[in-house]
Amino acid sequence: MRRDNYQRDLDLGAGYHLNQDNPMMHEVEKGDSLWALTRTAEGRYVLAAELIVQAKTKNRPDFRYGEYRVWGDVDRSRYFRVEGAPSVEQIIRSLSIRAEARVLGRSFQGHAAVREITEEDHQILREAARNLPLEPRARILPEEKLEAAIIMGDRSAVERLVRDEEPGVAEERKQYFYEKAPQRNQNLVNRLQNLYSGHCQICRWDPVDEYGESLCEGHHIQWLSRGGDDALNNLMLVCPNHHRAIHRCDAPLDWGDMAYDFGDHREAVAMDRHLT
Repeated sequence: MRRDNYQRDLDLGAGYHLNQDNPMMHEVEKGDSLWALTRTAEGRYVLAAELIVQAKTKNRPDFRYGEYRVWGDVDRSRYFRVEGAPSVEQIIRSLSIRAEARVLGRSFQGHAAVREITEEDHQILREAARNLPLEPRARILPEEKLEAAIIMGDRSAVERLVRDEEPGVAEERKQYFYEKAPQRNQNLVNRLQNLYSGHCQICRWDPVDEYGESLCEGHHIQWLSRGGDDALNNLMLVCPNHHRAIHRCDAPLDWGDMAYDFGDHREAVAMDRHLT
């Protein structure tokens, strides 16, 4: 994990996911650990995170950071504080993954950034991480409430949610929440309403036929509260039940087969005329 990406994640919101163009990323099983290393400003290689895998999805074809994504369980995964953390270089060199380059980082470039480790390697890393302090900024904000406040344009509610967070929210992220995220273009949702005749893209529910009202809502595939764009290619029209379920279950969209991963089951997008 690049140091600048790690710091940006903490400033703009730890995402508990990793992206790569190496298909080995998807060989990890759900419930297993994915360990991430980074290098400090002083040049030490340290443990940055342990993600307990909750879901594996593919990214949209034009995604710049690779095709494969692994999502961590936000309740069980850990980001470690890297400032002042002990070097794990010798520990990494002792593992079965054969990091033989004189500069350790050169053993983890390109596709080689993803390596399969043994159960013994995993236990060694767990012991190394046992007493590491956690990074307090790696918190998921109350996103369902935050997203609702952003969508409603209720800046005072957004400010209250952000103000209540400890140890605080980076200034750049505050400005995003207060200024950029609420500037939603309602015309985009209107375009989806017309394109899909008001139907939910997942379950095909038709509230216009049933109630005479357009009750489906615009869902941001990458949430506004996680830096998602208010753009047509980041929006879907979904019924209120699916909208709530996606947010409550933190269900990601797998662009590989256009299905939402709810953990114990997947639900395919039934209607897609604008994304693929």
